[in-house]
Amino acid sequence: MEKIVTYLKDRYHNVPMIITENGYGDMNKPNSTTESLLHDVERIKYLAGYLDALSTAIRKGADVRGYFVWSLLDNFEWNSGYTIRFGLHHVDYETLRRTPKSSATWYRNLISQHIVKDCKKHYMFCNNVVD
Repeated sequence: MEKIVTYLKDRYHNVPMIITENGYGDMNKPNSTTESLLHDVERIKYLAGYLDALSTAIRKGADVRGYFVWSLLDNFEWNSGYTIRFGLHHVDYETLRRTPKSSATWYRNLISQHIVKDCKKHYMFCNNVVD
């Protein structure tokens, strides 16, 4: 992530960037329990590594304006159907019940620790701020 974002910064004169899809797919194993699917440590490791690399690129001056995890919910993927789970929330495909995974809690905590304090710098997140 750091390499590609830094490359884009240098190659395209630091054009503002938004990372719109970045995530971890977990194979849906036939014998997996819901509990094991909810405890998605590998997704947390993956996201932590990518966000750390993105943070390094930003510290080096990359104008990154937004980042979106793929995906909020487990869903149907055209290439692989329901065999890979990408979501921060587990979806029981029979009942459609949605349950936050460990990664959802981890990501929520990460976001809450990094709330933008200077809205003039990061105007995308400040639509309702009054001067």
